[in-house]
Amino acid sequence: MEGHVIISAVYGGNESSKLQVSSNKKDAETYGLEDTVSCNLSTVHLPAIALLISGGHTEIDLMPEWFSYERVGQTRDDAVGEAFDKVARLLGLPYPGGPEISRLAKQARQLDLPQPYKLPRPMLNSGDLDFSFSGLKTAVRILVEKIGGLTDGVRMHIAREFEDAAADVLVSKTLAAAEKYRAQTVIVGGGVSANTYIKER
Repeated sequence: MEGHVIISAVYGGNESSKLQVSSNKKDAETYGLEDTVSCNLSTVHLPAIALLISGGHTEIDLMPEWFSYERVGQTRDDAVGEAFDKVARLLGLPYPGGPEISRLAKQARQLDLPQPYKLPRPMLNSGDLDFSFSGLKTAVRILVEKIGGLTDGVRMHIAREFEDAAADVLVSKTLAAAEKYRAQTVIVGGGVSANTYIKER
């Protein structure tokens, strides 16, 4: 998880903000690593909040200083990336599901189609920073069973509503964490951070 945090802050810019990470001697010899690796970092003001979203993880970590973390929120069941993949399977879309759902959701937004379906926003008002995506996935399954045959248009509607629901919860909890811990920076990492809509939100 630390790798998701660090790699999300790395960029190829100038030398003004460098981070040096030292390998322990055994790892350096075993894996042929340099003793010290330097990389350029985006400007990260601390404390920071890290939203880590992937196929296996959904969590919010407080980073009061570099390489110091406290998990302040996490999924209680499915990770958000896992939910994207499972919903894609319910919609008959190829694996990996995230990019396919995002593609259809983007089309629905561009067409500005009226939204006939409404999915829940799990734990949006739970009063804590935890997540749950299992119920959202189940809501999609029930909706798909109720509708019956899926047309391309229906897939677009459901993909958009699912992505909206997931983004609403992720953004709301992350901003609540940033406010609660007076974070100066929000870092988003993990495979699902490639989702354009979530990045925009």
